[in-house]
Amino acid sequence: MRADRVLSLISLATKAGKTVSGEFSTEKEVKSGRAAAVIVAKDASDNTKKKFQNMCDFYQVPIYFYTDKDTLGHAMGKEFRASLAILDTGFAKGMEKAMNTKEDTIA
Repeated sequence: MRADRVLSLISLATKAGKTVSGEFSTEKEVKSGRAAAVIVAKDASDNTKKKFQNMCDFYQVPIYFYTDKDTLGHAMGKEFRASLAILDTGFAKGMEKAMNTKEDTIA
């Protein structure tokens, strides 16, 4: 199942120290140019989704709207997370490939 692949990659990237989560940290990494991709929970507030969509468009960072806050947080070994940034291009490409095989997960 592709959803498991994406969540596995998030978990691996977190263990490798290649993710940051939370609104402030994610925004900081996007603006600094270190973010290879951003993932925002589908159940995040409309304001949060719009903010990250506009920011990622401006800084040309791929953004994906995926699953829910609890599932994203669980994949990172934390409580719920509405947003996270992937800091490694290899993990980001792997997640993009896994998400592109399932049309309804892409923004």
